Amino acid sequence: MFKPRALALTIASLMVSSAVTAQAANEQEIEKITVTGSQIKGVDLEGMQPMVVLSAEDIRNSGATTVAELMLQVNQTRGGTGSFNTSESGATSTSTPAGQAAASLRGLGPSSTLTLINGRRVAASSFASGTQNFVDVNSIPLAAIERIEVLATGASAIYGADAVAGVINYILKTDYQGAEVNATYGNSFESSDEGKYSVNLVWGGELAGGQFTVFADYFDRNSFHAKDRDYTRDPVLASNYSYLPKDTPNIYYFSSRSGNEIGAPNCKTDFVTTEFGEEICAYYRNEDDELLSELESASTGFMFNRSFDDITWNTDFFYSRTKSVAVSSPAPINQVDDSEGPWVDETALNAFSDDIRDDLLDQMYIDPFDTIVGRELYGFQYDARFGTPRTVEVETDAFRLVSALSGEYQGWDWETAVTLSKSESEQVAIAGIYNRYKYHAALAGELCSDGSIANYDQDSDVLSCAGGSPLAMYNPFLAGDSANDALLAMTQEKPTRDGESTVYGWDARISGELFELNDHMISAAFGVEFRKEEITDVPSLNSRARAENDYLVDVFGFGSSLSEADRQQWAAFAEFYVPVTDELELQLAGRYDDYDDFGDTFNPKIGFSYRPTDSLILRGSWSTAFRAPSLTQAGVKLRTTTATFDCGANQAVADLYCEGFGDERSPNVLELGNPDLVAEESESISVGLAFSPTQDTTLTVDYWQFEHEDLVDTDMTATLDAAINDHTLRHCGIVPEGEMGISYDPDLCLVSDNAGLTIEEAGANLTEILDAWVAFDDPRFAELPLYRDHVIQLQNTGEQTVKGLDVAFDHRFGFDSGSLSIAIDATHYLEFERNKPGSDEVEELIGTWRYPENIASVRVAWEQDKFYASLTAQYTDSYEDDIEGLRGRQIDELTDIGKLDENGERDVDSWTTVRLNMGYDFDDANLNFTINNLFDEEPPVAYGSSRGFDSINHNALGVNYSVSLTYFFK
Repeated sequence: MFKPRALALTIASLMVSSAVTAQAANEQEIEKITVTGSQIKGVDLEGMQPMVVLSAEDIRNSGATTVAELMLQVNQTRGGTGSFNTSESGATSTSTPAGQAAASLRGLGPSSTLTLINGRRVAASSFASGTQNFVDVNSIPLAAIERIEVLATGASAIYGADAVAGVINYILKTDYQGAEVNATYGNSFESSDEGKYSVNLVWGGELAGGQFTVFADYFDRNSFHAKDRDYTRDPVLASNYSYLPKDTPNIYYFSSRSGNEIGAPNCKTDFVTTEFGEEICAYYRNEDDELLSELESASTGFMFNRSFDDITWNTDFFYSRTKSVAVSSPAPINQVDDSEGPWVDETALNAFSDDIRDDLLDQMYIDPFDTIVGRELYGFQYDARFGTPRTVEVETDAFRLVSALSGEYQGWDWETAVTLSKSESEQVAIAGIYNRYKYHAALAGELCSDGSIANYDQDSDVLSCAGGSPLAMYNPFLAGDSANDALLAMTQEKPTRDGESTVYGWDARISGELFELNDHMISAAFGVEFRKEEITDVPSLNSRARAENDYLVDVFGFGSSLSEADRQQWAAFAEFYVPVTDELELQLAGRYDDYDDFGDTFNPKIGFSYRPTDSLILRGSWSTAFRAPSLTQAGVKLRTTTATFDCGANQAVADLYCEGFGDERSPNVLELGNPDLVAEESESISVGLAFSPTQDTTLTVDYWQFEHEDLVDTDMTATLDAAINDHTLRHCGIVPEGEMGISYDPDLCLVSDNAGLTIEEAGANLTEILDAWVAFDDPRFAELPLYRDHVIQLQNTGEQTVKGLDVAFDHRFGFDSGSLSIAIDATHYLEFERNKPGSDEVEELIGTWRYPENIASVRVAWEQDKFYASLTAQYTDSYEDDIEGLRGRQIDELTDIGKLDENGERDVDSWTTVRLNMGYDFDDANLNFTINNLFDEEPPVAYGSSRGFDSINHNALGVNYSVSLTYFFK
């Protein structure tokens, strides 16, 4: 747990008015510093704003081995779905990029949190999370960090774009004297190996007439899988299955005489009974779920400063390389046009004994179908996914160089700097990705031995190959046959993806004293900034959707994002410190930003601190902030992904597309960027106090709120809702190039409403068309049949309001033998309102799925000579389970086992974990030992997650430890 250092802030604030006098009296040069949230040097404005500071001691005692682990211990980054780590990584385009992580303030998302290093920007990851660009905090070397300052309030008046929820400023070590080397090892206490270790070193001293600090860091971590824990190995509900098994397919219900699926006799797992009474082979995600991806990182860098007469040159540089492997469930197998139920020749049943084969034939239809080269075969449809999980490797290189000159001129401090920051990522799918055309060619015996697809002469009914010869048919029902497996292996693809994100920046600023007013000196800072940003995200051709190919991606189950954009921006800012009286101080700031794409914006800030007594500060601020549309959002050419629509948020959509249920669906979509996006805007207010009645006691209380508008996102629910009345958004078959909207089964246009209108015509009644479709097709689900590749565009979709309270208390007891301290840190969310997707209705998120109302930490620490120890309890409040998002069969099971209340709801339990940390400072070494989740608390059961727990707010690792040894060279 980390303290806001309110006592230090109070003392510093009280000393501000006498700082100049004290300096003159001492005749000693005191370094002027700036703090996060201000550009004025030498004036401490921390007392005006809610600031959390993680010191070097806090970082050491946290037991964290990466920045991502560390930030998950900060209350302001917990709760909601904003922050994420590698538990959300995956091999698909909708997953978090493998090995990467982001910290988000107040649950508003990583793109609304500005990440700085030494007060200046960092290039975002070239691979967005969805369409949100974010700074990968795993690329920041923990060994190089001196402290972290977290300002959880709007700060665009000081820093410009993205500081909607606030700023996280990572401050690197400088002026380091000596050398140290550290080695850390950690693991769980289970038999599975989730081991991680790191080695880092720091050296600092005089070099070339200046101060030089260099660091190096290496970190390695094993992956962690659901199958490695009893409470995640098996699904929490028997009905959490998918109809698409791996390795052994089911026979598709269209090929079944009963209209129900038929389970393959050689299913490798027990059959499940579906809501239709079927006995089928099923798939549970837990089998292949990776809860934490493996990660390897190495970094190095240096800080150098040297004075030349009245000018000081400062340069900092760091370089990091991270490697990770992420895994997602095996890809579904569809027809060539992406429809469900691929076809296979009837000889595939030869995988079974004659008796079983004859029994299956009695239950099935054998029908003609056309192969990929145009032959007519007789066979049937099946339901399956591939047997190998989708697996991707990602390697990211990030570097950052800042070189600055600073000095003093006629009492004014000046500084100018250039910044170059770049992140480059390469991704390759190493397993589980298959070419759709080659796969279907293999099914029909039309794949050639050289890997090409055979030619077919219809007149002679002969297959031929330009090179090699046609191979045998691949049989999806034949398990454990090496020759058959080799046929499948020939259809594997390894799509790649290359991304690059770059920030070029120049800034110049001055700060100093303007004039004296009523015996108080008014200080100010002025500055200008120029920045250019570029981003490219280029997948290989075989993973792109292309209009000339009816938007079919060459491979199954692997989407990609093609984007390319750049922008230029310049800004000017002014900031004033106005001590009105001895007790009242003001901060006034404003910044103008001009972008060459979406336009310009001006953001002001007003802050105050009032000291009625020496021990009490009352403080507050009001400001506006903005987030420019990310380059990915502005520059997406065409992104193949899935888009979730929430039937629980819109009853009209539920009735037409979800049989009236409130579950969520995730169809394949094509996502387009939007150059007409406007900036997201916000208004923030914070009011609070810092009270230090004694030197050993500190209390801070802060109220904060954010009004956030024009959020950028895609909204599939809204598009479906709009299509009810807008016929231009309704298309039978593929959405034509250049248009947007929903793609319906082409056969849907064979029916009409009572007025004779088809779904593509203006004025059509979709409810009547649904009734006509059910009567015409007798579908398995009574809902409008969606096809594929709906085309939706990013847009400014809505707004949200977030309000809350932060409370921190710290007290230290002094004893002859040592000192005991108690610290309490809590966040209470008062409101988190957001408009529902596809609706003007506003919903309250606090207390709902993944939005706990209260988050708290309590720390008790003991220090005695060179020994220290602490116990920290982290608490996450209960919240509603996502029952509304489940399918009918899952709700029925929960009802049967008595897990729902009288309203059909339940809560995810609160969760408290305890961290033990202890250590000893030797004369030239430090030994530190940490146990996380000391009492091995399992994550609360969450039926609304297919994982069985909420991996955003909880984790399933269980009790784990780390031991760290640091040696200091004198």
